Amino acid sequence: MNTTILKIIAVIAMFIDHVGFFIPNTPEWFGWIGRIAVPIFIFTIVIGFQYTSDRKKYLTRLYMFSLGMSFINLLVNYIFRDFSIADLTNNFFAPLFLIVLILSLIEKKQLKYIFLFSIWQIISLVLCSLLADIIEFPSFNSATTNAYFWGSIFGNIFAVEGGPLFILMGIFLYLARDRKINIVIVYTIFSFCCFYSSYKWGHLINTWNNLLFPFTSYQWTMISAVPLILLYNSKRGKGLKYFFYIFYPAHIIILYLIGFYLKNPPPLGP
Repeated sequence: MNTTILKIIAVIAMFIDHVGFFIPNTPEWFGWIGRIAVPIFIFTIVIGFQYTSDRKKYLTRLYMFSLGMSFINLLVNYIFRDFSIADLTNNFFAPLFLIVLILSLIEKKQLKYIFLFSIWQIISLVLCSLLADIIEFPSFNSATTNAYFWGSIFGNIFAVEGGPLFILMGIFLYLARDRKINIVIVYTIFSFCCFYSSYKWGHLINTWNNLLFPFTSYQWTMISAVPLILLYNSKRGKGLKYFFYIFYPAHIIILYLIGFYLKNPPPLGP
């Protein structure tokens, strides 16, 4: 199974998951299917980083799409700000960008780059907190949504979709990439971490909990992606590179609008 097939499977699972998320009265098992999408995307981004011929271009592309998605969310949230609906926060380009950025720093094998990145994480976290909680800009329905906007711009691991746990998973997958048994161990550990964090802290409703553990109580079922990843044959496939970059924002906007109009149907008659 090549990376293109893995990405197609992940896209289908993601679409089903987002149908369940945005469209009212859909069954919960749509979300169960969707749990395999994130780990597959993380795995393929790690593989993409390993084999890309131009890592700087790869990193720049991910950041530009992350930046673009954050402003799409900003626009949509402002258009629908007067309606009682949840803010749009989806931007998985941001954690993928951070995974590739950290892997690039690791590849340099120079401690000063890791140190500078760590310092920036502290500075950007302060900036995100200042802008999101104190200044309250953008003025969305929650500080968490504000933080996601700035986190995507500043590249802060604590203020992006999925939170630091999935970024760590990407790093460990890269370190474990050469042996399939290591991949299984990494996935098992992180699936357990998702289960435990949800069980231990999932009931706490606050901004920090939403940023650190922003996933469902059944996120641990992502372990079901392991058999698919173990079938990976180290081949690239046909690519379809820009299809995945374009499909992500397009399907989210469409499903968000469909969900909005199903929840707020226009009045009939004159």
